[in-house]
Amino acid sequence: MKDKIKSREELQGIVHDLKRNGKRVVFTNGCFDILHVGHVRYLEQAKSIGDVLVVGVNSDRSVRGLKGPRRPILPVEERGEILSGLGCIDYITVFDEPTPLELISILLPNILVKGGDWTPEQIVGREVVEGAGGRVVSLPFIEGSSTTNIIETVLEKYEERS
Repeated sequence: MKDKIKSREELQGIVHDLKRNGKRVVFTNGCFDILHVGHVRYLEQAKSIGDVLVVGVNSDRSVRGLKGPRRPILPVEERGEILSGLGCIDYITVFDEPTPLELISILLPNILVKGGDWTPEQIVGREVVEGAGGRVVSLPFIEGSSTTNIIETVLEKYEERS
């Protein structure tokens, strides 16, 4: 499973070869901190749009910059290994930047996917992908499925015991 995790450079060559062989490469990204049913459904939908699903995962530093100093709950090595266990994911790579724009610019996927909490205009990398002839898809948002909600539920339930 860990063989799904590739460096940016390795993945660039893999994606180039896949596209040259007529495969539709789908790219999405996220923190995936405490994997939940919303993540799994979203990733399965993303895979169904193309042939190969590539997932960019925010590094720990990147997550802290986005979510604050208490996040991530799980380190990137564990998040990557957990994701690699999902059959719908073909490749995973980690990015350290605040956004995946540089990674998207290098990989140039055929299809860029994000969840419905992002409008197509807000999706980072949209211009790059569309400019290269690809398309951008915003999948329906799954209400109530979020890592933040899970953390809050755990805190509420365990505070009651104190």
